[in-house]
Amino acid sequence: MRIISFKPHHDGTIAVLDASSAELIYSYEAEKDSFPRFSTITPTTVLDAAGRLDAIPDVFAVGGWERTGFARHVSDAADYCGIAAGSEIVGEKTIFGTRVHFYSSTHERSHLWGAYGMSPFPAGMACYVLIWEGVLGDFYEIDERLQVVHLGKVMPGPGDKYSFLYALADPKFTLPKGRLRYEDPGKVMALCAYGQTGKPDLDEQALIDFLLPRDHITQWLSKEELRNSPYYNIGVTHQKFTTLAKRFSDAIFDSFYTFAKKNLTKGFPLLIAGGCGLNCEWNRRWVETNLFSDVFISPCTNDAGSAIGTAVDAMRHFTGNAKIKWNVYSGQPFIFDELDQTELEVHPLDYGQVVSALLDDKVIGWVQGNCEIGPRALGNRSILAAPFSKETHERLNCIKNREGFRPIAPVCLEQDVALHFDLARPSPYMLFFQKVLDSRLKAVTHVDGTARAQTVSREQNSRLFQLLTSFKARSGVGVLCNTSLNFNGTGFINRASDLLTYARATGLDGFVINDAFYLLKTARRAA
Repeated sequence: MRIISFKPHHDGTIAVLDASSAELIYSYEAEKDSFPRFSTITPTTVLDAAGRLDAIPDVFAVGGWERTGFARHVSDAADYCGIAAGSEIVGEKTIFGTRVHFYSSTHERSHLWGAYGMSPFPAGMACYVLIWEGVLGDFYEIDERLQVVHLGKVMPGPGDKYSFLYALADPKFTLPKGRLRYEDPGKVMALCAYGQTGKPDLDEQALIDFLLPRDHITQWLSKEELRNSPYYNIGVTHQKFTTLAKRFSDAIFDSFYTFAKKNLTKGFPLLIAGGCGLNCEWNRRWVETNLFSDVFISPCTNDAGSAIGTAVDAMRHFTGNAKIKWNVYSGQPFIFDELDQTELEVHPLDYGQVVSALLDDKVIGWVQGNCEIGPRALGNRSILAAPFSKETHERLNCIKNREGFRPIAPVCLEQDVALHFDLARPSPYMLFFQKVLDSRLKAVTHVDGTARAQTVSREQNSRLFQLLTSFKARSGVGVLCNTSLNFNGTGFINRASDLLTYARATGLDGFVINDAFYLLKTARRAA
């Protein structure tokens, strides 16, 4: 039985599962291949995804979204919220003359079953689930019989509140009521490092008390309604705002931690789903609570994983199984279209030659195989550089055309992580903060002394592992800078012609595509 699943609205994705082998075949995200970030499903995505199949799937599944009013985005499908009776729709449809099963369940369930299905814990092991994102802020328990109990709503919309905070301080934010920018939460996370911990002052506490209890913040509150706030258009790098951001972030986490400490007492593993699962500081803090036997966050914990979650939910319905085998490199294959080589030196891939370029402070694009699922570049659509200088950090943010306060992540040999960082556990999906222990790693050390490292083993990514091993042999350090290979505001670059255009425009010194190393003859640094 083949299941194809569609995620509507932003972070549009098409995923295919083979239910007979319980395996993810692929997950195609609409933003990948240099489409705008958070894109809805496009005709190109549909054609690419359909081209990978040799027959019409047995089950067509559609994730839930708002179904009413001006926010209507799906019809004849499930709604956004709900896990009880009535939160799934089962039927049949005719697709290209073939009668197929139709399945739809809520967006809430897509997060729940995506986290469960992708988690490494065996079937039959009870788990807790935390879903926190733009709308939901809830805990659940899944028992050994796959029965789900809603343990409680801690806070509505923690993700939207986090995003609203940045909009309030940013003079450039002019969107009307009901609109927020999906990219802003990541910027708040970066700015928290510039803030000071401690008890909120009167202004901070007043805003925390005002925002945290509110439901549907984007529907009832406009930034302009807070014109009298001391934080209105104060500027996102202002010290008063960065300290507010840190204390506001702590207040959100503390609300969830207080609930968990009181109500999640059985020591089960915790599965984290939703866009707030990309907050590496919060993820680290969940590990340090010691409330859970383990903590798991998938690389597509945000809505990019919702199509997988709906497919898992459909598989659970039709087969009784809700566990899948998957690989983080299950995205779109790279497209090798026309590549003008007149400005390029082309060499067979030689790890020693790439290492020499990196040690000469060159910045290299690194492309291998299929792209990653989820928003993190994990070594198949990456920009790599040596990790030793602040100037490299500045150059990478210039290449990425993004704010200077944004950190650059490291990628590290898994066996060496404890030598350089204080979290001595694998972090293959770049989802946990660590304190940097190695003072040499200036390019990847954030202002508060942290980094969000990705760890790499030979089994996980053999070519990136080999590059890190070769770099360590020459430099003594098995660590590189690793940031995503993309034009500003778009998903990963996924074709050779775009990569060459990007290299020329931004000043990349060269790039690797599978078995070939391309060096620009006249590499230009980004202005």
